[in-house]
Parts: sequence; structure tokens; C-alpha cells
Amino acid sequence: MSIAFGTAADGRFVARCDGGIVAVPGYGSLDELLAKPRAAWLEVIEHLSSRERVDAGSLEPLDVPSPEWIDSPELALPFTIGDYVDFYSSLEHATFFGRLLRPEGDPLLPNWRRMPVGYHGRASTIVVSGTPIQRPRGQLNPGEFDSTRALDIEVELGFVVGGTANSLGDPIPIAEAAERIFGVVLLNDWSARDIQRFESQPLGPFLAKAFATSISPWVVPVAALEAVRVHGPRQEPEPLPYLIGGGDWNFDIALEVELNGERIAATNARGLYWNAAQQLAHLASGGAIVRPGDLLGTGTISGGQQESGGSLMEMGRPFLADGDEIVIRGRAGDVELGAVSGTILPHR
Repeated sequence: MSIAFGTAADGRFVARCDGGIVAVPGYGSLDELLAKPRAAWLEVIEHLSSRERVDAGSLEPLDVPSPEWIDSPELALPFTIGDYVDFYSSLEHATFFGRLLRPEGDPLLPNWRRMPVGYHGRASTIVVSGTPIQRPRGQLNPGEFDSTRALDIEVELGFVVGGTANSLGDPIPIAEAAERIFGVVLLNDWSARDIQRFESQPLGPFLAKAFATSISPWVVPVAALEAVRVHGPRQEPEPLPYLIGGGDWNFDIALEVELNGERIAATNARGLYWNAAQQLAHLASGGAIVRPGDLLGTGTISGGQQESGGSLMEMGRPFLADGDEIVIRGRAGDVELGAVSGTILPHR
């Protein structure tokens, strides 16, 4: 099964399937579909994935209208972004940055192996692939406010939440993750490392990551990724009970990074230490409301070597210059996740 959902620039709700691109019948937007229960998601996916590109007159009668085929639409943000939380789920990435911050001690703080660590990002600055990224300004050092000189990328996946929102104060059991996690996008968490370094103590990332986050225009449903589900790494110590029992939520998704047309790194999401079900369960464990359209970033996906790094720092490469274009591509077996790209503009 190969299917993904998006939104055309003219507002039409579209899907990419084996026969091409179609207008999704029965729903006006992906927002509408996300608000429905999982059974409705699966019904739409089954209907569209079984359609071949043939004349409408040859289709058998269906309970919903026959799809309208569309030629290569310009794409916008695929859904309305609600809250955005970015996690820190790669052991390799957390270890790399921990060694920079704590060269004489344990690179991982005591909480890292016990829960998915994350920060609340800015939903208002999430943009669709292809949107130019303006170099941000900020406090780089005491008394210095200037354009960042350390603009980096972070190769990530973003999991899209759907279903009925929980009530304030009610957790989401990890066993219900499949009812709430609709699909996945590619995500680039642009990061200004010099701003981040100065502002992050004691509360963590803020303006260094608030200026822009790019996502791919296609949302690939989890239902299309069943063939690439894999076991995640063994977690030691064993997590607390609320983080156990969600099933296999790691995915064999190959990721590549291109800088100005040159491939500079390749990594894979299969080894993430904390998975999407655990992230969702942890986020809601204290009673926070998680609504359709919320986005859960995995955090940087790294393989532990320069050639499999998920950020320029881990690749041992210079930071981004004005005019540089970054493209992140993803593939899960026969399923294309597409690409997320952005070109750096100087500060205005």
C-alpha cells in the first residue's frame, strides 16, 4: 500500500496513491479526517488505495463518490498545526551533544533513559517544504545581538495526532496509541546553535528553534507503514509501566540529506530509543490535552557516525551559509515519504 495525504494550494484535500493524485471524496480537509476515529481513517485509506487510474465510468458503485484525478498540484501545509512538541529520542544524538556539554561526565542526564525528554515548540512557525528560511537573529553572547553564525539542521520525523481529544486531566494509555497517531511527515528542526548555547540554561531551547520548522507536504498514514514496523532497541532501565505495552512503534525509514544537490549523510529511524507511542503516552501522562492536528517531533535522528549524522555538527560540516539549500528525503520500503526542503535567506 502506498498512500499519503496532503492539501493543495487551492485548498483541495488530496491523496497520493499508486494511480496518481486524487481529490479525497467525502472530506473537505485533512483536518476533518484527523478529527474522526481511526475506523474512518482506515475506511478512506482502503477506498483510495484500491483505486486504479481508470475512467470514472468503469468504477463499480461505491458508498462515497469516485475520486477525481488531479495533475501535480502545488501543495500547502497538509493540516492545521495544533500544539507542537519536539522530543530528544535518539541515543546517539543525545550522547553526542551531552559529550559537548559534559566532557568530563556522563553525557546523558539521569532522566534521559527514564522518559522521553522534549520541549514545546512554536506551531505558528511550522512551514511547508520549499518555504525559504530567513536567517534568525538573537543574543549570541552577553551584550551581542546579531544574526546567527551557527545555523544547523535536524533530521527528524513528525507524528501527526488525530482522533478524539482526551479531557483535561485524563492521560492517554499507551495501548491507545494506534487510535491517536494518524501518520508521519518528514521534519527539519532548523537550529541556531550559538543562540541555543547562550539561552538554553536552565530551561532548554527557545528562540534558537522558534523561528522555523519545515515539514513535508505529504502525511503518510501509519497504516501504510505496517510492513516496515520493527522492534526498537532494548531500554535499560525498564521504563515505568505507563510507557510499556504500546507495541512496535519503530519504523525502518531510510533518511538522506542533501546540501546544494550533494548527498552528505544517510541515517535511519529504526534505532530511535523512544518511540512515538511512548512520546504520546508521556506527553498526556500528567493530563495534558492532546488534540487532532498536534505534532510530535522525534528529535534528531542520528546513527552515531559522521556519515549518518542528523545534524551538520554531527557530520563534522560547516554551518549553513546564505543561499544553501537543504533537502531531506525519506523512504520506507516501497513507500515514499517525499522530501522536505528549505533555502537559507539572509536576515532582512
